[in-house]
Amino acid sequence: ELALVDAALAAGVPLLGICRGMQLLNVALGGTLVQHISGHAEVPGVFGRHPVKPVPGTSYAAAVPEETSVPTFHHQAVDRLGSGLIASAYAADGTVEAVELPGTHWVLGVQWHPEMGEDLRVMEALVSAAAAG
Repeated sequence: ELALVDAALAAGVPLLGICRGMQLLNVALGGTLVQHISGHAEVPGVFGRHPVKPVPGTSYAAAVPEETSVPTFHHQAVDRLGSGLIASAYAADGTVEAVELPGTHWVLGVQWHPEMGEDLRVMEALVSAAAAG
């Protein structure tokens, strides 16, 4: 999986990392993870929801400018950001919920599962980036 992240970054193709994919993106760029956090998986084996707040001026905020409730199920999170990554959304407890790699192509990682919710804007942003690329 790390090789796939590296190949996508090297090829300059749009990249969306979802949940563990965001964590892999961070690790691939030299970042670290918190091995266990509480409160982001409400019931074992069941998706929960919590709000995330975008960082103004980021690509994520361009797609989703307001705080939203997202479907989530994770117990690990970004600790130290990987080289070049910036945080583009946070949970209320300060957990990094989205990261991106500013530059010439679209790279976004989200800690939640946009494919599991009703809000399709993250997926639409990926499709737009791919169509433009």
